[in-house]
Amino acid sequence: MEENISDGDLVLEFQSGNKKALNQLVKQWHKTFCEKAYWLVKDADVAKDIAQDSWSVIIKKIDTLKKAENFGSWALRIVYNNSMDWINKNKRAQKHIEQIKYEQETVDVEHDWDANTEIKLRLLQVFKRLPQHQQVVIKLFYTEGYSLKEISNTLNISVGTTKSRLFHGREKLKQLLKQYNYEK
Repeated sequence: MEENISDGDLVLEFQSGNKKALNQLVKQWHKTFCEKAYWLVKDADVAKDIAQDSWSVIIKKIDTLKKAENFGSWALRIVYNNSMDWINKNKRAQKHIEQIKYEQETVDVEHDWDANTEIKLRLLQVFKRLPQHQQVVIKLFYTEGYSLKEISNTLNISVGTTKSRLFHGREKLKQLLKQYNYEK
């Protein structure tokens, strides 16, 4: 098969039953798909998987492509959508892991009935009144011993945002504890 055949012609040939046309499309586009996916997900192995999965979708749906000359933009949209699906799934999984850790820590604190139980419960009640994003940063910093940089990488936020959330979370805790002690 010639190297200078247009994407549109290759698509039309494949739609007509020429399976070799697909091989040429893969040669011309696979690297671009990997690069596009990597640009979005920042993980080379995941990007390769996304590109491969995108080819599966492309092969299944190529017969629905009405304008064969639009193959490049159509296929890149599939790669983009698959990349965004992976990013969103990964974020949901990360939030789920954080929630499980949070619930486990809460159970551990609530069932540790030593001399400091009342203080722990009071602190836990006040802590639960913080915004979720501040709770997560404070937990990772103080309970898990993460550095500011590790927290920023884990939560996919800047170090400055991490510092800000930690600072404002501590300040809010101080205010809430004063208020809680005043109410008692």
